Amino acid sequence: MASVPWHTMDSSQTTTISPLPLERCLRDRHCDIWVQGLQGKGLLHSLLHQMWLLVWGLDKMNPQVKMSSAVAGQRRSGSSLPEITTSRSKRRRSSQYSTLKQEFFQSGSLSDKSDETLTREETAQFRHSLKQNICVQMLQEGYHRSFAEFFFLLQSDQDRRAAAEPGSALRLQIPLEEQRDKLETMRLHLNQAEQAERTGSWSVVCEQRLFLGRYFSAPEDLLLSLHFYHSCADREQGGRSRPATEARACMAELYLQQGELEEARRQAELCLKQSEDGGWLDLTGRPLRVRALQALWGIYDRLADIPLDAANHSEALELLHKGHNVATESEDKQIEGEAAYRLGLAYQLTGDHDTAKKFFNSSMQICGTLQDADGLGKAYKAMAKSMESEGNIDETVRCLEKLIDGQYSRACDCFLQGYKVSCNIGDVALLQRAQVWVASARAHSMIRKYSTDVESASPAALRRLVVWKETRGHEELSPDSTDPTATARY
Repeated sequence: MASVPWHTMDSSQTTTISPLPLERCLRDRHCDIWVQGLQGKGLLHSLLHQMWLLVWGLDKMNPQVKMSSAVAGQRRSGSSLPEITTSRSKRRRSSQYSTLKQEFFQSGSLSDKSDETLTREETAQFRHSLKQNICVQMLQEGYHRSFAEFFFLLQSDQDRRAAAEPGSALRLQIPLEEQRDKLETMRLHLNQAEQAERTGSWSVVCEQRLFLGRYFSAPEDLLLSLHFYHSCADREQGGRSRPATEARACMAELYLQQGELEEARRQAELCLKQSEDGGWLDLTGRPLRVRALQALWGIYDRLADIPLDAANHSEALELLHKGHNVATESEDKQIEGEAAYRLGLAYQLTGDHDTAKKFFNSSMQICGTLQDADGLGKAYKAMAKSMESEGNIDETVRCLEKLIDGQYSRACDCFLQGYKVSCNIGDVALLQRAQVWVASARAHSMIRKYSTDVESASPAALRRLVVWKETRGHEELSPDSTDPTATARY
């Protein structure tokens, strides 16, 4: 039978391989190609391994070793590669390999025998995918439940990507199975959770799953986060532990962000009930009870928007009162002031301006204590609107003047900060502009009080004007001050 190149043969032609000259194989690196052809035809792996080491070793040897090996090879089989069919030739090849290996290591070209070959496990790390390697590792370590959950999550991610539209955000994301850090984190903590489950350490199980829920905090990992939170909180054993209660608080916040208000409400109420029994803190040191109340306020506030849009004021007021109650109970002044403002707006829509003003006043007091300029501005404008609706124009003007004063004071602070930055930079043009802004804001903030004192012409007002002329101060002093020696600061 004529010789046929290896890449054109079928399985019946494997015994008629046309060998390449040994020297040409070594010189032109054709041996690697020849070996790949033999491997594709199902020949023995051990023979391929020996032949590769033979070529690699000869290439690294000193000239004397190469010469002796070449002479020995020609003495046995001429200038071509040996036949691969007889057991005697295999024994000769094995003997030749052993001799060459001994000479090679004695030549000092390789200092460590462990670098000679890769183990089967090391080879698998390169041959198999990251997903397969981690799955095999989990099974080898005996964590079959963790493997099942791990595989399910990867398959679910793959299915979602397959169902997504071409060019969608999901399709453009890196597949989960290609993100090594996330896969290794899942493997580690799922294994630890399963190990704790075997010993009955249910709190540890929930801790590991809570960690995974918090770890997958990126928007694209929302479903993974919810999966681990649910697997932490919805357990029959450990479901009322501190980690499970915190998982419910996290779920309430996530569902609120996604607009799933009823599920968010259910999780927040369960969290509130469990936290009252335990009095726990979350990982940041914040009481879980307060966290549940804050989430509930946001949920009630969002739920009230639906009946307000439908002009169903009674249902909206009921929800807003619930929100105000939980906000007050949470002792968080920021949301308490916002809850009072929202209730005032709802009563304003119903025409009950007296009740509306009561809640607006409450909001203004809280925002003033917190120095919340934005909240204070909203409350003043809403109060002025209610006063105007009642026909009380004078009170409306005074309320708006207070609002303007507050806005100018805030503008003065902002422009002054800009002026300080300009001084540090040393830009003369920018510094001059900042000076104009500060002066303009200061003038607008003081003009009303200054004009009031001029128009009043009372002894106290005149004293304030004289003192101001002498000091040119900027601190505020109320026009109705009764201290005649007080220094005016407009």
